[in-house]
Amino acid sequence: MIRLGLKAEPYWLDLLPGVRLKVRPFGTALFFAAQSAMVRVDTEGETASEVIDALRGVAFIKALARLSIIDWEGIADDKGAPAPVTPDAVEALMEIWQAAAAFERIYARPIAEIEAEKNA
Repeated sequence: MIRLGLKAEPYWLDLLPGVRLKVRPFGTALFFAAQSAMVRVDTEGETASEVIDALRGVAFIKALARLSIIDWEGIADDKGAPAPVTPDAVEALMEIWQAAAAFERIYARPIAEIEAEKNA
């Protein structure tokens, strides 16, 4: 069964202690835009398939974060001042594995679970 009623307006997520993200609703357009980043991952050479899968997953999460995060609290620049939300700053946040893992778990996984329900 697929449950309808996904959020229609931007909303806040508690990412990590002291860090909140305001995100766009995760819908079809965001999914396919982020998925296209996975396809563009360079897989040339002798790279093991597990590494390629990981690189594609990271590319997806980073793209999804860039597309969905519109505001945040608790993120500082290298001088300790509140950091503006920019594509580079979002990428830097997603380079912190704890932040990327929490973003995937809190924001992306619920949509993945809908996909799993659909295929069950």
